[in-house]
Amino acid sequence: MSVSKVLVLYYSAYGHIEAMAYAVAEGARETGARVDVKRVAETVPEKIARGAHFKLDQPAPIASVEELANYDAIVGSGTRFGRVSSQLAAFLDQAGGLWARGALHGKVGGAFTSTATQHRGQETTLFSMTTNLLHFGMVIVGLGYGHAGQMTVEEITSGSPYGATSIAGGDGSRQPTANELQGAPLPGAQDRRRGEQAARLDRPIRPRRPP
Repeated sequence: MSVSKVLVLYYSAYGHIEAMAYAVAEGARETGARVDVKRVAETVPEKIARGAHFKLDQPAPIASVEELANYDAIVGSGTRFGRVSSQLAAFLDQAGGLWARGALHGKVGGAFTSTATQHRGQETTLFSMTTNLLHFGMVIVGLGYGHAGQMTVEEITSGSPYGATSIAGGDGSRQPTANELQGAPLPGAQDRRRGEQAARLDRPIRPRRPP
C-alpha cells in the first residue's frame, strides 16, 4: 500500500503551527501523494481571540470529523501547557464513531507542535497526541534522527525524535527557523514508507509450523 491521500490537520493560534503544517505537506507531496491541509475550528470566542491577537485569517478550510476516514495518513498538531490544545482535543473527542468501527485502523499518524520557549512540554504534547492516534489503531511516524539539525548547538533550535517542533517566543514573535522547517517535511515524506509498513502489519500473521 502506498499513501495516496494525506491530511495535514492542525490547530494554530498564532500561525507558527500553520507554517509547520504547510512544511509537512510539502514533504508529503514529494512522495507523489495528494495532500490537503485543513484546520480544526477555533473554539475561543472571537472577541477574546482578537484581544489575544490570534491569527484568525488562516486560509486552510475547516476539517470535519467524518472525512478523516477518507485519508491514508493524518498528521495532528497543537500544544497548550504541555499537552494537546483543547481545540484539537475537542475535535478528536468527536471521533468516537470512527474509533468504534475501526475506520482509522492501519492509517499513518504523526504529530508536530510549537511552544513559547525551550523545554516547554514539547515532547509531552507530542506524546499526548500520539496516545490519541494509537487509540485509533494508527501507525505512528516520528521525526527520528533523520533530521540531524535538531542536534546542533550552533543555534537555539527545536526538534524531537518524536515529532517536528518549533519555538515561538514568549510574545509569539519568533517564527519557525529554516532549520526547524527543514525538519518539518520529514514526517510527511516518510508517510509512503510507513504506509507500506502499515499494510504489512495489517496482514494476518500465519503461525509457523513446528520443526
